[in-house]
Amino acid sequence: MPEPDLSLDAGGPFLQAAGLQVDAASATEVTGHIDADASHHTPWGVVHGGLYATAVESACSIGASTAVADQGMFAVGLSNHTDFVRAHKTGRLDVRAWPIHQGRTGQLWQCDVTREDGKLVAQGRVRLQNVPMPG
Repeated sequence: MPEPDLSLDAGGPFLQAAGLQVDAASATEVTGHIDADASHHTPWGVVHGGLYATAVESACSIGASTAVADQGMFAVGLSNHTDFVRAHKTGRLDVRAWPIHQGRTGQLWQCDVTREDGKLVAQGRVRLQNVPMPG
């Protein structure tokens, strides 16, 4: 099975606008970053919480899907609980996801979004189901 293209160019307009750049992806960890700017802001001048939820969902889904790809499967999100810890305006946000549980039919992943000084900006957990690849 060919490796999926995880570049921004491969995503649709929504994912491209979010701007998550995947730096590394494996069955046990996904790392990436977002260069947050005014295009990610709410009307109040801070990064929209939807950006964090999207980053969490994306990173966890990539890792969980990588974990089951050799079985002809991928993972789909069933729930996403993302907490917004502190406001952020502009600058690099680092994204790191790792599994809490990896089972035969489901997985639970956690993801931290931190700013350049290492302080936590958002944290989320995604529960995923392993499903067969289409076709």
